Amino acid sequence: MTDNRPPTAEILTNGGETHAPTSVAQQYDLLPKLIPNLDRHMTYPLLEFLSGLEGEENAEVTKAKYELLKDSNMTDYVASLWQEINDSDEVPEEFVKKREEVLERLSLFTEETSKIDELLNDESVVSNLRSDKVANLKFLEQQHGVTIQMVDMLYDFGRFQYSCASYADAAHLLDQFRILSTDNDKASSASWGKLAADILTQNWEVAMEEVNKVKESIDTKLFNNPLAQLEHRTWLIHWTLFPFFNYEAARDTITEMLFSPSFINTIQTNCPWILRYLAAAVITNRSRTRNTGAYQKQLKDLVRVVRQEGYEYNDPVTEFVKALYVDFDFEEAQKKLGEAEEVLKGDFFLSASAGLFVEAARHLISESYCKIHQRIDIKDLSARLGLNQDEGEKWIVNLIRDTRMDGKLDYKEGTVLMNHPANSVYQQVIERTKGSFFRTSVLSAAVAK
Repeated sequence: MTDNRPPTAEILTNGGETHAPTSVAQQYDLLPKLIPNLDRHMTYPLLEFLSGLEGEENAEVTKAKYELLKDSNMTDYVASLWQEINDSDEVPEEFVKKREEVLERLSLFTEETSKIDELLNDESVVSNLRSDKVANLKFLEQQHGVTIQMVDMLYDFGRFQYSCASYADAAHLLDQFRILSTDNDKASSASWGKLAADILTQNWEVAMEEVNKVKESIDTKLFNNPLAQLEHRTWLIHWTLFPFFNYEAARDTITEMLFSPSFINTIQTNCPWILRYLAAAVITNRSRTRNTGAYQKQLKDLVRVVRQEGYEYNDPVTEFVKALYVDFDFEEAQKKLGEAEEVLKGDFFLSASAGLFVEAARHLISESYCKIHQRIDIKDLSARLGLNQDEGEKWIVNLIRDTRMDGKLDYKEGTVLMNHPANSVYQQVIERTKGSFFRTSVLSAAVAK
């Protein structure tokens, strides 16, 4: 219990490799911007990842870990950090005393919550509970002697277990508290606590259920407080970075959420650095969804936001998007792709996706280049992609096959001839006006009201 510690960086990055930080990675390090929006237990793996980048345990990082966790109930681990910082084999008396206090409180909490915990694990009792919390409390009070104080004890014990890094136990207790509590503020706090606990236990499926609950709570319970909504959405955006890049099934759901008007406004207003993660997600999604209308819309929205927020935030990842889709500068895009790879390798959330990002980005460069050129020199395109000529030929052949572009490879001349049939005037008119009927209908309905 007292020797628990938060999950390591390796666990929460899917075993992604760490690399020595480059000057580019250090220049665009987002850690100072991320930490204020994360719970202290979530910050720990980011600090450990940072020490891994350095190649050895950095004294400053160890001090940061100690400052981060010294007020928690992980007394044994905090004491080991103190020993490391002070190069001592002795454990100060304050840690010994706090350890005894933690174990004593654990025993007391366990005893005081044992009755209500047993009741909530009894199927015959649970089957009589309804959606009305007031009625449930009345039933439990009359039939089993449960009081409000006993329910609140579940909340206090859950927070205690979380501070001990017993995240699974904390999630269980906080969930039980939410079932019964009529205190909306505490229930909201319990939801955030359970989300954090599920993230730290890598229980991604349940964590995504909690993300939806927290999102709904922000939308409904804080609708009359825009500033609180902005703050809570900012926290949720940062917390969802953990499942975003660790749980494949959550990728599309979170991407759609971040592109929704309320969340994209939050990103633009309060945390534009999240554009790095949104851009990385959209680009790496290319291989799975490149032919869908949803992906094309996401890419278009991403380009629009990156262009709008360029004055507020930029890094090699967003500059790559700008160079490729705004400026159509392929040399600059290739340069920024090299820098983006370094930045991604030094980013806790994106380190495991760096290779996939580079691969997908090369495809996007090739697709864009082929769309605006009729005759393409293989040697020139290969150089733009950072490949030799043989690799470039294979790359282009695979690209034409995968994207079904109309192209012909001339090995003798070392070129590719692209066929770009122009749309007829009639087709262009249809494309430009196909949404007008729907918009007219909506406008007519609005006027009729």
